Amino acid sequence: MQFKTCGRVAIMGGGSWATAIAKIVLNHEDSINWYIRRDDRIEEFRRLGHNPAYLTGLHFDVNRINFSSDINDVVKRSDTLIFVTPSPYIKSHLKKLKTSLRDKMVVTAIKGIVPDENVTVSRYFQKTYNVPEDQIASIGGPSHAEEVALDRLCYLTVGCRSIENASVVADLLACKTVKASVSTDIEGIEYSSVLKNVYAICAGICHGLKLGDNFQAVLVANALQEMKRFLQTIEPADRHVSESVYLGDLLVTMYSNFSRNRVFGTMIGQGYSVKTAQLEMEMIAEGYYGTKCMKEINRHYRVNMPILDAVYNILYERITPSVEIKVLSDSFR
Repeated sequence: MQFKTCGRVAIMGGGSWATAIAKIVLNHEDSINWYIRRDDRIEEFRRLGHNPAYLTGLHFDVNRINFSSDINDVVKRSDTLIFVTPSPYIKSHLKKLKTSLRDKMVVTAIKGIVPDENVTVSRYFQKTYNVPEDQIASIGGPSHAEEVALDRLCYLTVGCRSIENASVVADLLACKTVKASVSTDIEGIEYSSVLKNVYAICAGICHGLKLGDNFQAVLVANALQEMKRFLQTIEPADRHVSESVYLGDLLVTMYSNFSRNRVFGTMIGQGYSVKTAQLEMEMIAEGYYGTKCMKEINRHYRVNMPILDAVYNILYERITPSVEIKVLSDSFR
């Protein structure tokens, strides 16, 4: 099925990135459908005029939003579905889905791997829900939801095997403060989105250990090389990792104070346990889950990935951060 317009658009998820994307889409659409799992959150949203839990300073005209906690109802009434939920919860969100997705345009803004399946979100929709690959798109950064809410200039890249469908989705997102480009490298965009979160945790750990800016610069350079090695092994393509969807997203996630993964890593570097850091943050650091998934995926490909290995050893093998980062630093040039 080919799409010339996005038709009726639905936001699938109620977090900060979902809220930011809803704001962007409402620049073009008179109204949207919005799936939020909890009815109490929907009631509060309607009453307050803003998301009660995320980006609370961002106000909406709720008369332009058709809220529902019924995923099947939202899917039936929509043509384009933008999924924006943390990757660890995507399977549980879809558990109640009985409606076919085969005639929908499925857009994923999820920056993670599907746990237990160890596949990208686009591959999961293709394999489990029989969505044709030309009808699946992925949104890459660099962008933070907080900066979208502040109307700061952001750049997005829409990846899809069909460049025509990628362009349709890009047009839906482009506005005065959002520049949207297109790519056919959907797998590369998805994997780089996962890896940059892992590397941001490492950057945070090093920040917590007070290793300084010189080391951070070397870490970024080595992270980009590692990302390139992996992408070219798992999905060979004529891509340039210096482009903003790869390098730009990597930089902003490793350096920005808005980066949950960097904050999480900083706490680990300062001596917090994983559990304590997660409880203190009260938000999902996707890279924690992505680290384990990528480690398992790479057992098959055997790409040289010392940064991924170091983060895995710290988070899952409980190796002391200072010891593991010392070993990692000795491997850098």
